[in-house]
Amino acid sequence: MSRSWGRRLGAFVFLSPGLTYLVVLLLVPLALVLSTTVFQRGRFGGVVYEFTTENFERLIDPVYLQVLGGSLKIAALTTLIALLLGYPTAYVIAQLPRRWRTVALVAIVLPFWTNFIIRIYAWIILLNGPGLVNSLLGTELELLYKEGTIVTGLLYSYLPLMVLPLYTAIEKLDPELREASANLGAAPFTTFRKVTLPLTVPGVLTGCMFVFVPSFGNFVIPEMLGGSKTLMAGNVIRNEFLAARDWPFASTVTLALIAVLVVLLLAQSWAARRA
Repeated sequence: MSRSWGRRLGAFVFLSPGLTYLVVLLLVPLALVLSTTVFQRGRFGGVVYEFTTENFERLIDPVYLQVLGGSLKIAALTTLIALLLGYPTAYVIAQLPRRWRTVALVAIVLPFWTNFIIRIYAWIILLNGPGLVNSLLGTELELLYKEGTIVTGLLYSYLPLMVLPLYTAIEKLDPELREASANLGAAPFTTFRKVTLPLTVPGVLTGCMFVFVPSFGNFVIPEMLGGSKTLMAGNVIRNEFLAARDWPFASTVTLALIAVLVVLLLAQSWAARRA
């Protein structure tokens, strides 16, 4: 019994710093934000602690539903393109000699060593009217402030988050399974479809969540590359908190985002168990 209590005490001691961090800096602020969803906005901003359901009624307004739908579409499109680009990239890296895999992985994560805002400003310089892209093409295309530009910025920022879990899943595969498939007469594509892909589904699901979640709530990239033409849910939350000072409604939109992400996480967990 004493040994069991000693293990529990040791586990508690090791877990307490991380749990304290999560409770104090994540759960408590999140609870405070979400608790304001049922209160009213003050005349000059802030919160008036009078019960109301107006915030939820505003949330189902077609304007905000369109913003949420557009955010889902952009995040899903970014995730799909990241998967189509990231899977072959991870597969090729996993087939390299071991000494070159590290070099390739460092090249993948190298952009993360540069400040996020600087990288986005670099895209603005590349895509604006007299920028490098138009200079090389000899055209004057309007490349900024479009939905496709936002997808490009999100893809550039979060593609490594797709490649790394896919690489881990592919690198752990037993090569004898693919050799056995080839020895039994399966074509390379058949081996990929029936052996490699099913065994790497957990990595696919993890990579998709790593890309979709930050893309869905991002507001910096839509603000800088999309301008005022394309609003995403993150921009609405930012504007309501900082510009309109309507904290209750901003908290309600935040709650909607969290609800969508929880549903997606549950779906990802269910699919991972099935896989």
